[in-house]
Amino acid sequence: MPTPFMDPDFLLDTACARRLYHDVAAGLPVIDYHSHLQQGEIAARKRFRNLAELWLAGDHYKWRLMRSAGVSEDFITGDQPDEAKFRAFCRVLPLAAGNPIHHWCHLELRQLFDITLTINEANAGAIWEAANARLATMDTWSFLEQARVEIACTTDDPADDLTQHTEIAASGLKTRVLPAFRPDKAMRINREGFADYLDELGRAAGLRIGSYADLLGALKARVAFFHERGARISDHAIDGALPVGSPSAGDSEALFAKRLSGRLLTDAEQALYQRGLMEALGRKYADAGWTMCLHIGAQRNNNRRRLATLGPDTGYDSIADFTSSAGLADLLDALDADDQLPKTMLFCLNPAMNEVLSTLIGAFQDGSVAGKLQFGPAWWFNDHKDGNLAQLQTLANHGVLGSFVGMVTDSRSFASYPRHDYFRRLLCRQLGHWVEAGEYPDDIDALARIVRGVCYDNAKRYFGF
Repeated sequence: MPTPFMDPDFLLDTACARRLYHDVAAGLPVIDYHSHLQQGEIAARKRFRNLAELWLAGDHYKWRLMRSAGVSEDFITGDQPDEAKFRAFCRVLPLAAGNPIHHWCHLELRQLFDITLTINEANAGAIWEAANARLATMDTWSFLEQARVEIACTTDDPADDLTQHTEIAASGLKTRVLPAFRPDKAMRINREGFADYLDELGRAAGLRIGSYADLLGALKARVAFFHERGARISDHAIDGALPVGSPSAGDSEALFAKRLSGRLLTDAEQALYQRGLMEALGRKYADAGWTMCLHIGAQRNNNRRRLATLGPDTGYDSIADFTSSAGLADLLDALDADDQLPKTMLFCLNPAMNEVLSTLIGAFQDGSVAGKLQFGPAWWFNDHKDGNLAQLQTLANHGVLGSFVGMVTDSRSFASYPRHDYFRRLLCRQLGHWVEAGEYPDDIDALARIVRGVCYDNAKRYFGF
């Protein structure tokens, strides 16, 4: 007989895996050190009008799925009623066998709403009514506390005044909500509106930015401001290959002046500017004791027509195939040469680079911190069953799995915390397979130490929360 769909032992296919998950992993708190939750929605204790708003508003994962299944845009980002959009999603989700969204949505129904119905067109009405009745009693705090989220890090621009973070910190919310420093707007020098952003950043830092040195001063001041409010993580999108070799201070000033004059930088000039800024910020992060997270390998906004009509982050990105190892290694080496390499995490979007990055981190471990350099969790297009298992196996092959700091939601949705549960099941599954095959001892104490570390203990220690 087939295994029942999404039963309590979902993904746990050995006795060892089931024991590790149910006795160790399942009850651990969550540390979500990278998300895109909106701090304003937490501060305001936002309520969601219905399941469509919770599930479909802003979720480009689901939008891509619906488009691929032939759903027209008016039922995705258009003006169709919420219930009609939800029913359209329910109609096509059964077609997505093997897609993690199929698993995630069923986990969310079970864990957040105690609804065990299978998501399909026939059950859409009953799910809509039952979930909406439950949502009427819930707000953003409910999702965080129900999922036992101990710490949640948002993603924040350096110019943000973090007022809402201050409000949250003074509130009665059990979850600690901390900012994370994301200076993409300062990195993307060719972006339209760059000069206007410099004015915004300068006002936040209390200075006028007229030179590259001023920019560095403003960003460093904002690192200190964020640090005082609990930030311990920076986050950077590395969407192209970094060059080998650092620009001089004069080179960086000249590139900055060129852009302020109204001219765009060439691709090579833009990469050199970003390399210099990354190195300068990396030294500041090391001084502050922060972790530098690098998200590597995204190719963004491929569809110009949809970018013009819908904007960025609407489901038109993909995996890039650029080669980044030489420039990335040179950046890490330049920081390490002066013993100013911060704790660093490399998130890999292109699975063809898994071995490249998982071996690169081993070249810069120095014994000062367990897993000082981390091979980050399966990210974005890799966040599925096979991608998570591949990430765990690759890290195990080349490093120390027991030093890994575990999973993140990387999500804008307050309903996404079952993704941590999904990851924990896969971690226990992989360990169970190794025990079953005689590749690791059936030592429950040693195995439990790995599970507790990867799911909770290591992140708390590593980030200094």
